[in-house]
Amino acid sequence: MADLSINFAGIKSPNPFWLASAPPSNSGMQVHRAFEAGWGGAVWKTIGAPVLNISNRYGAWHYGGQRMLAINNIELISDRPLDVNLREIAEVKRAWPDRAVVVSAMVEPKAEAWKKIVMQIQDTGADGIELNFGCPHGMSERGMGSAVGQVPEYCEQITGWAMSAATIPVIVKLTPNITNVVVPAHSAINAGANALSLINTINSIVGVDLDTLAITPSIGGKGGHGGYAGPAVKPIALNMLASLGADEKVMNSGLPISGMGGISTWQDAAEFLLLGATSLQVCTAVMHYGFRIIEDLCNGLSNWMDEKGYATIDDVVGKSLNRVSEFKHFDLAFKAVARIDQEACIKCNLCYVACNDTTHQCIDLVSPVGEIVQPYSYDVRSNGKHEAVGTRAHPVVREADCVGCRLCYNVCPVDNCIEMVEVAPERASTTWDEISRNEPAVTEDWDAMAKYRETHGIHIH
Repeated sequence: MADLSINFAGIKSPNPFWLASAPPSNSGMQVHRAFEAGWGGAVWKTIGAPVLNISNRYGAWHYGGQRMLAINNIELISDRPLDVNLREIAEVKRAWPDRAVVVSAMVEPKAEAWKKIVMQIQDTGADGIELNFGCPHGMSERGMGSAVGQVPEYCEQITGWAMSAATIPVIVKLTPNITNVVVPAHSAINAGANALSLINTINSIVGVDLDTLAITPSIGGKGGHGGYAGPAVKPIALNMLASLGADEKVMNSGLPISGMGGISTWQDAAEFLLLGATSLQVCTAVMHYGFRIIEDLCNGLSNWMDEKGYATIDDVVGKSLNRVSEFKHFDLAFKAVARIDQEACIKCNLCYVACNDTTHQCIDLVSPVGEIVQPYSYDVRSNGKHEAVGTRAHPVVREADCVGCRLCYNVCPVDNCIEMVEVAPERASTTWDEISRNEPAVTEDWDAMAKYRETHGIHIH
């Protein structure tokens, strides 16, 4: 059985799954219960400056019958008194010495305030401190949260203040509300941070109530921007995680990264590990399903690691980073085409519609007698509503014309019905980078490009 334990910048935990700094880690009672369920650690909900929270606080994005694909919150940091939080942090750490207890912090941008909160946290016996430079709402208007994370100079200065007082590991939590997340990561490294974490929530308005016309969530008829999280943000988080892993300065720093942003399943967790995360923080999935999901997370990840022959988490971390590349290095001669399993096809024609209307027009509808037909032309009386599946036209890919865009694969409602199959390349392997260096005119002049296409037999779709 795979060993799920981790050592994250000196912070040890029996598995890589930590509660993220958020409502699920708001009190000692909650963290006690989470640890009883099996969570490896918790990042305590951000403590710091006095705040007053409001109601409503959470909006959600539902789609296609699925609930809470994303959550939007306008809740601020902990509104519980600082001394209560510090006392409960100490109690939890004493009760669970083998679990990671990290405390998220946010105070006004003054050196004295940061040094004081760092020392107060250390006195609890906590294992680490996470500097919250990410929250995009409420606190940012007061010069905290993402107001710090979006300005590299502030990020470096405040990290330096914390590091000057810290005797336990300091993690800098980066905001996704920035063009290039690598820039503040460099600031954290310059200031001597021990680790990085990402992503915090994304600035958003989750919706408008079509009956009341109010913004969701509505606070007495008013609403505004909030932090967006949950399964819908996972691709953004993975991209930002990979961008850190591909950066030379971040790689050379050796700083571990705590990944978060839409982790709901063990498969999500494995993807974050493969792109460079060492610990994994979870929030929205816990708010949706409760602490019990830890069993599936640990069992699923462990079983997958066993199947793949990975004995430890360190064996997994970053294994897919060498697959991340820029467009200019992709092989332009590589070709894959769509193939449809006619036995599995339910003849819904979604692939035909998507291909014909929106992309490259390389799927035909073929009648049972082998003739290419137009939609519904095989029996206009039925309008496609009452015919038995067996009499409907079926989609057939013209492989010679298929550019391998993969849209048909993505829209098909039947698993494994459409497969993208690699086929022999029709021309010699080359990349855009090689063309730019060897034949620069091709990349600068359309006539030269046209000649290149003609020479190499490349058709325009």
